[in-house]
Amino acid sequence: MITTHGLTRRFGRTLAVDGVDLDVRAGDRYGLLGPNGSGKTTLVRMLLSLVYATAGTIEIMGKPVPRKAHEVLPLIGAMVESPGAYGHLSGRTNLSIFDAAGPGGGRRTRKARIDEALERVGLSGIDGRPVKTYSLGMRQRLGLAGALLRSPTLLILDEPTNGLDPRGIREIRDLMTELNAAGTTVFLSSHLLGEVELFCTRVGVMDRGRLVIQDDLDTLRAPTGRILVDTPDAERAHALLDGRVESRVGDRLVVRHADAAALNATLVGGDIRVAGIAPQQRTLEEVVLEATTSSADRVDAT
Repeated sequence: MITTHGLTRRFGRTLAVDGVDLDVRAGDRYGLLGPNGSGKTTLVRMLLSLVYATAGTIEIMGKPVPRKAHEVLPLIGAMVESPGAYGHLSGRTNLSIFDAAGPGGGRRTRKARIDEALERVGLSGIDGRPVKTYSLGMRQRLGLAGALLRSPTLLILDEPTNGLDPRGIREIRDLMTELNAAGTTVFLSSHLLGEVELFCTRVGVMDRGRLVIQDDLDTLRAPTGRILVDTPDAERAHALLDGRVESRVGDRLVVRHADAAALNATLVGGDIRVAGIAPQQRTLEEVVLEATTSSADRVDAT
């Protein structure tokens, strides 16, 4: 769906994106993570031909971009950074202008498509108020409505839940899941690890312009070779498993063991009550922190 080779972008002496080989497959729910200033937004803008690459190639749906962008863009719904709008006009009027200006829009179906998009993002009840009176969350929903106007094959979103409250975040996540189940490939950049972990099936991590990780989420969160054991008999369990227990906090033990079922049998055989037992997995936060070097918005004394 999206393939890049050696994709690079310089702004003067600043290397914003450094030789990125992106691989987004049809049907993916792909999350691009990275600290502020890591190059995520510049990469997204290059995919949409809003910024041209200094070097490297981009293919979207098998077409070279930007050379064939006019064939690809009508199939893409996108929202980059803060959604733009004419503040003195209503949300519906903004969407009508956006639809008329873009490729692939049809005038006959415009009103129906705008109504449907607004309903899907939770704005079906908006009145004629100008966009400048909208909250940040409403502006974000309006930007998403614009991305959905033409039933996109590919959805490219930059920080889609920015400004939304927890319920709004859940609604947008459910909407993206619904769209993906219907065949839309979703590519989103975000710094919200929890949202990516809940929604995405495949993850890329940017750091200082480079793509340092790209893999399926299940692979990145593979078992660590340790078992988490919850037991009210923690002290006795610790004694029974002496040498294998790496840590204990309250009733929870972290045990060095490869087989949860075999460990459970050992504990039960030793008359130890087991309230819960499961393989320990790495969190996405641990994966990202191991792969990235620093936060770009820190300013430390030298």
